[in-house]
Amino acid sequence: MGRIASSLVSALVAPDVTLRDPLHRQIYLKLRNAILTGRIAPGAQIPSSRELARELHVARNTVLNAVEQLITEGYLQGEHGSGTYVNRTLPDDTIRVPRPRAAARRTGIHAPLSLRTRDLPTRSTLLPATGRPRPFHSAVPAVDAFPCQLWAKLVQEQWRRRPSDLLSFGEPAGYLPLRRAIAAYLTGARAVRCEAEQIIIVSGAQQALDLVSRLLIDPGDPAWVEEPGYPGIRATLLASGAQPVPVPVDEDGLNVQAGLARAPNARLVYVTPSHQFPLGYTMTLARRLELLDWARRARTWILEDDYDSEYRYTSRPIPALQGLAAQEQVIYVGTFSKVLFPSLRLGYLVVPSTLVDVFAAARTVAAGPPPLIEQAVLTEFITEGHFGRHIRRMRALYQERRAVLMDEARRELSGLLEVQVSEAGLHAIGWLPRRGDDRLAAQRASTAGVDAIPLSSFYRGPNKRSGLILGFAAFSEPELRGGARKLARALRGETRTALSGKKKNLSH
Repeated sequence: MGRIASSLVSALVAPDVTLRDPLHRQIYLKLRNAILTGRIAPGAQIPSSRELARELHVARNTVLNAVEQLITEGYLQGEHGSGTYVNRTLPDDTIRVPRPRAAARRTGIHAPLSLRTRDLPTRSTLLPATGRPRPFHSAVPAVDAFPCQLWAKLVQEQWRRRPSDLLSFGEPAGYLPLRRAIAAYLTGARAVRCEAEQIIIVSGAQQALDLVSRLLIDPGDPAWVEEPGYPGIRATLLASGAQPVPVPVDEDGLNVQAGLARAPNARLVYVTPSHQFPLGYTMTLARRLELLDWARRARTWILEDDYDSEYRYTSRPIPALQGLAAQEQVIYVGTFSKVLFPSLRLGYLVVPSTLVDVFAAARTVAAGPPPLIEQAVLTEFITEGHFGRHIRRMRALYQERRAVLMDEARRELSGLLEVQVSEAGLHAIGWLPRRGDDRLAAQRASTAGVDAIPLSSFYRGPNKRSGLILGFAAFSEPELRGGARKLARALRGETRTALSGKKKNLSH
């Protein structure tokens, strides 16, 4: 391969002086791209830096910087007394950039995704929208009421007191003072039986679910999940190769007998007993004891997700299922995202003492420990009493907002949506009339300016009744009242459409 004309190379790598990127960086990138796309072939000799500088009207050092970087990375090689050549063996051979025309014709993904991606939950059913949420988006706490200045003060105090201690990786199971604080809180507030050594700090509840599914069950093992239920657990189980088995939920909680009929050899049971997601039921004591008794005899693990148990409005918080277990068969999961603010990616697991080491090791492999600074700040927030006060304030605030939603439901939504009084949590269920289409209702609501997730999206099989999930915790009184009016207009539009459809059918 011969020497390439300097005019040709300069046309390929000419920098744009209007751009903010340094000229040598532009020349480097363009020359690298020309080599990778084959416009400058392997073995070709490129012009000297002096020639290129003259053609490009730049300083020679600008060209030298670009060329030397490409030599260092292995794209070019200099031969003493001969010149500079494109290396015949390129470092990017395995990821060679396609020519623009070929790239334009390519329409699909080069490598197929795994079959498990089909079962991933959609963002709308798993995560809130970015930015300020619209009424009635669920699973969002009142971040507007969070004591940000206090949190900032605690952050500053941590950096001022012991910055060197916060710059290391930390312990595999998490920051020990935080684990002690969580253990003390769970023992007193949730009747959980645990020591600090049994606490594993994780980056949110979803990582906790992932660790449990990977460590406690094998590919192909059946696992009970609530129907309807949290879509994230089903996706997590599928990702680990397990077989999720939907088990119906009624007003008493998870139907144990139905689970036994569908999968008597289940190796894991996922439940939200204190406040079932999304229906809001509390598992009765009889059902809890029935589940624990069967799980003990079958040597089956129970995964208890206690995601928003702090917020009950008609009674004291229900004690955790874990505290009733005679043996260490319940894995307890909690998170601070719903209690404090969503971007605080801190949660925890309570695991049997015999599993602490394996869970800590697996957590470290799956992802590094959460930032120590956040763990240290949260520790102070709990031990100084701010956490308990925040819970009490939020419970009162959410009870007020819940009352506003129920008042507006009676005023604006009567005959359109039967809003069920929520005894706990951050959302309520609005039942549509029989044969109502909750997906169509949700679409109309979104067009009207409110977010109401269809209940049917949380079922894997046919749902018995259609409804909408109405979050109330994150919204002020004016937002809730305005949202109710918008939702009523949307549902009245749906009702007219349904009635006109019936009349049309009768005319035929």
